[in-house]
Amino acid sequence: MLLLLILLGAGGGYYAWQKLSHPGLPPGLASGNGRIEATEIDVSTKIAGRIKEILVNEGDFISAGQVLVRMDTEQLEARRRQAEAELRRAVIGVETAKSLIRQREAEGVAADATVAQQDAKFEQAEKKRARSEQLITTAAVSQQVLDDDRANSLAAKAAVSAAKAHAAATEAALSAAKAQVVDAEAAVDAARAAIETIAADINDSTLRSPRDGRVQYRVAQLGEVLAAGGRILNLVDLGDVYMTFFLPTAEAGRVTMGSDVRLVLDAAPQYIVPAKVTFVADVAQFTPKTVETEEERQKLMFRIKARISPELLRKNIRNVKTGLPGMAYVQLDQNADWPATLQRGLVQ
Repeated sequence: MLLLLILLGAGGGYYAWQKLSHPGLPPGLASGNGRIEATEIDVSTKIAGRIKEILVNEGDFISAGQVLVRMDTEQLEARRRQAEAELRRAVIGVETAKSLIRQREAEGVAADATVAQQDAKFEQAEKKRARSEQLITTAAVSQQVLDDDRANSLAAKAAVSAAKAHAAATEAALSAAKAQVVDAEAAVDAARAAIETIAADINDSTLRSPRDGRVQYRVAQLGEVLAAGGRILNLVDLGDVYMTFFLPTAEAGRVTMGSDVRLVLDAAPQYIVPAKVTFVADVAQFTPKTVETEEERQKLMFRIKARISPELLRKNIRNVKTGLPGMAYVQLDQNADWPATLQRGLVQ
């Protein structure tokens, strides 16, 4: 009997505490419990490497662009020096190929001159042969002279063909030299691209904060070797802080984007933090197996997100702490008045 009285007394005390802690809200307002959250960002390596320096500790406040971690770049620096040497060699290759073009062009001019010279000799030999063939009919020249002129004409013709063949070969060599220039210039571009890639990797080996926030965890330690994408730090973006809470169907259906919200944290109930609704789930989070009756539909709970303004967060950034539980009070009706308990201590 005594045990029963104790249990009844405890139950009554708990009921009274619940009523005093959560008094009834006026019409047009609703409430739900939640927890302060913030966007989390992982600071990770882009390429594999060893951690050389970690410049921040857990709990440190950081600003956008601040250097957080430096990776060992000794191998990258060696690769860059190698790529720079290959670039210098490629540049010399371009100059060599261009010099070869100038040489081939000179040889081409000489070959064209040789062709012209041999053409002139062939023309002269042909004329002499033609005169000898006319004079042979009157016995003005001997058969031997005619035979010599014919031989000279054929020799001159062969010399023309040889000169033209040499000119064609020189032209082909010139084309090959121009192709070598193209290849050498491509090698220069490839070497420069390699240097730029390595420089980018070296730059990415200095890890900077993408935005203002706070270091939440150090996932890796100094000297560890990480694969590409290995996490080193976990940051909290203190410019994007919100509370997620849940409301039943009847109340969630009345929540609109931008509705006013008042947040009361368990750790600091004397402060009322203003926020705005930025998300209302279109799918219920808690759904019975079957939804047939109106009573069962009322059991559906929808997720709501209330975001604190970045301006307010910046003014109070040193006091922002994630993970704190609390209550969210949302204005379902814009004309509904906030009770006095949710107006005193409003953070500005």
